[in-house]
Amino acid sequence: MELKSKLCLVVLVFSVLLAVSTGLDYKERDPELRQCMHQCQHQKGYDEQQKQICEQRCDDYIKQKRQEERQRRRGGGGRGDTSFVRYDEDMEQYQGGQQQQQFDQNPYLFEDQDFDTIVETDQGRVQILQKFTEKSDLLRGVANFRIGALITKPHSFVAPHHFDADCVFFVYQGRPTISMVRGDKRESHNLERGDILRVPAGTPVYIINRDENEKLFVVKLLHPVNLPDQFEAFYEGGGENPRSFFKAFSPEVLEAAFKTERDELQRLFGQQRQGSIMKASREQIEKMSHSSRSSEGLWPFHGDQPSTPFSTSSKSGPFNLLRKRPSQSNRHGRLFEADSSDYKQLEELDLQISFANITRGSMIAPFFNSRATKISFVLDGEGFFEMACPHLASQGSSQGGSQRQQRSSSPIYQNVRGDLRRGTVYIVPAGHPVTAIASRNNNLQILCFEVNAKDNVKLPLTGKKNVVSQFEREAKELAFGVPVREVDRIFNKQEGEFFLEGPNNQQQGRIRSVV
Repeated sequence: MELKSKLCLVVLVFSVLLAVSTGLDYKERDPELRQCMHQCQHQKGYDEQQKQICEQRCDDYIKQKRQEERQRRRGGGGRGDTSFVRYDEDMEQYQGGQQQQQFDQNPYLFEDQDFDTIVETDQGRVQILQKFTEKSDLLRGVANFRIGALITKPHSFVAPHHFDADCVFFVYQGRPTISMVRGDKRESHNLERGDILRVPAGTPVYIINRDENEKLFVVKLLHPVNLPDQFEAFYEGGGENPRSFFKAFSPEVLEAAFKTERDELQRLFGQQRQGSIMKASREQIEKMSHSSRSSEGLWPFHGDQPSTPFSTSSKSGPFNLLRKRPSQSNRHGRLFEADSSDYKQLEELDLQISFANITRGSMIAPFFNSRATKISFVLDGEGFFEMACPHLASQGSSQGGSQRQQRSSSPIYQNVRGDLRRGTVYIVPAGHPVTAIASRNNNLQILCFEVNAKDNVKLPLTGKKNVVSQFEREAKELAFGVPVREVDRIFNKQEGEFFLEGPNNQQQGRIRSVV
């Protein structure tokens, strides 16, 4: 009996030691956890308790991530798997685990975990970013916009549907054919990389990826027309999956509306179970892509002029952003911009769309928009952004008279900084100075939807044509408290414009206060 008790005790002690050693080994081996904890220990202004809380959050995050990975391997994936890295197998080389978790410190930055997968089949998926105001009330200016992406395999078909939202597509990868129907007319467009196309609210649309080898990746911006910041998809076709809205009507109503027997209707609306994104045959793809008549202007939505695929006067057809002459271009990057003068369809939504390709190791010179708020989607590469923000600083300052005294004498600006990689979204409100910097390893490609674009002006803060260089001599001396020659020497030293050589040292994203 005594021997048995001792044996049980030995087994228990061994189990405890094994669990502890396994936990220590996992903490030692996981590079993401080590880096996260290292950042906690070296975070400026943190006391010991804050460092411990930070480390615990790192540990909890890694454990949750590992658990989700195990569930996906067991077939429990789906809505929880929202990584944009998945859309290209070549990105398996990307070491996503090397980034630090940025928790909720930065209300202007959105990452993989902030997306919901609202549709997923074997052939593709649709991912939508959470409502902007769920992250912060500071984003109320873009509250009635939503952003997401459509990703499909080659030769896929997206079932006919319409949204109660205006939708603007940008094609980054693949070769889609998009067909739209309104009234008794249909219009189809064969699109390619760089194309912008607006699909008005309530327009039935279906999509194919006619490419045999390349996946389709389309970024879409939605502007709901019914409920603020909410939209729904309505499927004209379908059966059980996707479920057609026809099935919401009573059988007797459908019999009268279609003048068809009930059993035939049940058969029609009960067959489809493949989901809203499905495989199409080569013959089906060829027929639908060859039927495209975008160059003939089969059906202009708002006029009787024929639409051409890349015409600046097209009423309903697409516009190719990357075929336009860049507004800024040098060895450090290129910027392509399109507004309502290029593509009339952007006027009603008061949008401008831009695509920036920042050369590796380069940066965008600090600037701000006078009126427009930027919704930025990182399409490829890595880097970081920095932005000066007075709102976070005012939230963190002391309450009462001391805060009022501070704000009346001098504002405090917070340095908002965040890591950027494929699939990251970040918001830049109007008036906020901002810059984006590409890593030394890859170019950084960013798609921007600029809301409130009418009469907006980009105001550079450094380089040629910077704002300060336009000040009068006396204004410079009074503003900076130094002789004008010192002001001019510094502000005129940078001869580059918009795209500049980047800083030598790139660190992990963080937030700090700057007075």
